[in-house]
Amino acid sequence: MLEYSAESYGERIADVYDQWYSGFDPAAIDFLVGIAKGGKALELGIGTGRIALPLAKAGLAVQGVDASESMVARLRSKPGAENIPITIATLPDIPVEGQFSLVYVVFNTFFCLLTQQEQIRCFQNVARLLSADGVFIIEAFIPDLARFTGEQSTRTVRIEDHEIQMDVSQLELDKQLIISQHVVLTEQGTRFYPVKLRYVWPSEMDLMAQLSHMRLRERWDGWTKNPFTARSGKHISVYELSS
Repeated sequence: MLEYSAESYGERIADVYDQWYSGFDPAAIDFLVGIAKGGKALELGIGTGRIALPLAKAGLAVQGVDASESMVARLRSKPGAENIPITIATLPDIPVEGQFSLVYVVFNTFFCLLTQQEQIRCFQNVARLLSADGVFIIEAFIPDLARFTGEQSTRTVRIEDHEIQMDVSQLELDKQLIISQHVVLTEQGTRFYPVKLRYVWPSEMDLMAQLSHMRLRERWDGWTKNPFTARSGKHISVYELSS
């Protein structure tokens, strides 16, 4: 994937994203609205507004950052989007001014930053944007390396009468990179939707926070605040400023 860049995922998948991922967990909205305490919120990787629009509808003042103009165009075509300021930019830089009670990045989007340096820089820029009592929330999966055999994985996602969707991935252990293609096979042809991720273990994420003068406040198994355990498949991590 020599031509892959920060906006590649969104630009390629924008036309089917809402079809594949339109749903949201109402518990996530309740969680985020409650923890924002009526303050301003900033979503990193706002995409087509899957989370931002329900938050705005619930009365939260939301802004967003995204690298993909095509994803943002989908968002801007939806009712309520006119009240959400959006900045086209990559996540490490976050060229936004002001103070926020809540900065959040969900659905593994933090892993779209492909180096440890970029991920740390994202933490540092979030720390600059948080109000004194503000929080940074990350929703991310726990890496399951057992899914890979010989550092490769092929999984069938969906089978229909005239369409098959598969995920084909390679793992680069030394860089903690997963390089994938969502492959859609139909009678009309084949479509490829590329994605690259740098996965991060929770302990490494906590160290990134410490380097950015932040600390872990709490970590949950999901939006309903079930306890996080060694068997959890994902985590909701809540960080706050430490000084």
